[in-house]
Amino acid sequence: MDRDEPLLKVSGVTLQYKTTSHIVTATYRVGFEMLKSDRFVLLGPSGCGKSTLQKAVGGYITPTEGEMRLKGKLITKPGPDRMMVFQEFDQLLPWKTVQQNVAFALEAAKKMPKREAADRAGHYVEMVGLSKFANSYPHMLSGGMKQRVAIARGMAMEPDILLMDEPFAALDALTRRKMQDELLSLWDKTRFTVMFVTHSIAEAIKIGNRILLLSPHPGRVRAELNSATTPEDVAHLERQIHEMLFSEAAPEAAHA
Repeated sequence: MDRDEPLLKVSGVTLQYKTTSHIVTATYRVGFEMLKSDRFVLLGPSGCGKSTLQKAVGGYITPTEGEMRLKGKLITKPGPDRMMVFQEFDQLLPWKTVQQNVAFALEAAKKMPKREAADRAGHYVEMVGLSKFANSYPHMLSGGMKQRVAIARGMAMEPDILLMDEPFAALDALTRRKMQDELLSLWDKTRFTVMFVTHSIAEAIKIGNRILLLSPHPGRVRAELNSATTPEDVAHLERQIHEMLFSEAAPEAAHA
């Protein structure tokens, strides 16, 4: 893949699903590009289609209109090049230890021999600070620790994109802030590419180097925003996002 080419290109994607009575349009003609090592945040209110959009990137939903391409190839199904981390704490296999949970994904994908999978799993368990708990089972872990295991499992696959759907939403405020800091620390070490879904403006600004702002249902692109670094820029960006999300009229997509 050319260095200047986008890692992921989403072009005019409309996503719909059926209920018992009618068809719901989750997103309407959404388009954006992700670059390698992006911390790309999908931000918007509940019901704007951000999780649905991420599932489509994961290959679990087929667009009604438009297309998604990863490294130039059309996304048609799930694959180990896109690993997901959810907010639920029960995403780990309860009968396997921390080490085994991380290694299992590698073994199931047949990426490498069992011994090599164990070595790589150990590396990523250490990276998320859980070496002392490598032989513990999920029921012995706190919510934050379970999320670290899920992140280690996703990173161990070394996917093109790590997909994170509000992974810290179910945590208490202090643990959530700590997990945000730890995620950024991990990113500093490996510069992995992540797509992060949230409805928290503060979390989006902290996590993302780029933010795609989606309008209320159906989700459309309201703006593409770059990250802020100084406290003054952060405050300005917070006000800007709040105004765009809650203004009565939906402006055309803006870039900042």
